[in-house]
Amino acid sequence: MRIEWPTLILIGMCYAVWGAVLMWVPALLGPALSGAGIVLAIVVMVPVIALQSSLQHEVLHGHPFGDRRLDEPLVIASLNLAIPYIRFRDTHLAHHTDATLTDPYDDPETNYLDPAVWAKLPRMSRMVLQANNTLLGRMVLGPLVSQLSFMGNDLALIRAGEWGVTWAWLVHIVTSGAILALVAASPMPVWAYLVACYLALSILKIRTFLEHQAHARYRGRTVIVEDRGPLAFLFLNNNLHVVHHMHPRLPWYHLPTIYANNREKYLRCNDGYRYASYAQIFRRHLLRAKDPVPHPTFRNK
Repeated sequence: MRIEWPTLILIGMCYAVWGAVLMWVPALLGPALSGAGIVLAIVVMVPVIALQSSLQHEVLHGHPFGDRRLDEPLVIASLNLAIPYIRFRDTHLAHHTDATLTDPYDDPETNYLDPAVWAKLPRMSRMVLQANNTLLGRMVLGPLVSQLSFMGNDLALIRAGEWGVTWAWLVHIVTSGAILALVAASPMPVWAYLVACYLALSILKIRTFLEHQAHARYRGRTVIVEDRGPLAFLFLNNNLHVVHHMHPRLPWYHLPTIYANNREKYLRCNDGYRYASYAQIFRRHLLRAKDPVPHPTFRNK
């Protein structure tokens, strides 16, 4: 059995910081400045929760042990309280069927809609989804929009008798209840923790904003963002997304070297779908949508 120590150590550090922020930071500045301490706790908690979501992504791809029975207990409780790990695992692995990337029906992570569905939406729904296709809108509205859509789809599956989906949500309710119990027993108010969860999901929306585009060739649908800053670490180098899709079993800490050694190959594979940094993405798309909501080339089967 192999052990990927960088991932295992990072998981341990993530939980250690989470516990320290929860139990210590809100009271760090003393009773007179308790409000400032809570704000500080929120600010520090946001990247910790976002990082755990990235670590969940690592685990569902077979890290750090390569044995689901050992890997999954490490991240089964979602610190973000929003997405059941088991559902994240199952939908994300379905998303890795590259031939169906961006398909409004077959890709569970796409933001594109069937043009026929789009044509029937009420005007207000269209306005919300169009705003959601700007980076600012995706960060502000995206966590709520995606959560409502995700939960609505899962509720339909539960009503249809999908026991696996029901089980995933039952596990999530139990683990989220345990997290909230710890938060309630800590100096950090529950409302402050919920704010941190929303902001963490908002940060994660930066990564997923333009990970995939409509393109005739499936390898041309997946982006490379050549960023090496704090967001790249927070996303565990998943900004090098085409490398991850082509080698989904590679651990996060190998992706930059693999990309650097084969840069031209990967950029040929994805037809040059590339950004130099997240700063460039902010400049181009903070207020301007990159893509339409209806899939531009989709033809219903």
